[in-house]
Amino acid sequence: MVCLGNICRSPLAEGILQSKVDADTVFVDSAGTAAYHVGNKPDERSIEVAAKYGLNIRNQRARKFEVKDFDEFDIIFAMDESNYQNILMLARNEEDEQKVKMILNESNPNENLSVPDPYYGGNQGFENVYTMLDEACNIISKKI
Repeated sequence: MVCLGNICRSPLAEGILQSKVDADTVFVDSAGTAAYHVGNKPDERSIEVAAKYGLNIRNQRARKFEVKDFDEFDIIFAMDESNYQNILMLARNEEDEQKVKMILNESNPNENLSVPDPYYGGNQGFENVYTMLDEACNIISKKI
């Protein structure tokens, strides 16, 4: 799960998908394409909306997406077009490129919709993002 700073959208996506899959067989992680918040915990508003739905993402820490992530993960979900392009710029080959997907294409096939960044908005933005990601993660978990 990849967004820009790895403190709002991707930590929520990580927590949501983790809650829907078998942790013994599926490893879920998140990262950001920028290093603004490396080592920081998720935004308090992401923590709060996750907790509202019974998820604890407080122990996550932001990290930067790296080329080695193409080796570590089978699928890489981007939260928006900008991050999708940033991830693709790091791809070494077509195999890497094939791993990168827009997450909302799971719930809205071929529409290339972006999960809006709620960072500069209010709490409702985080609630909306949670709902979008939960719907996409329901579909992803059934495919895994």
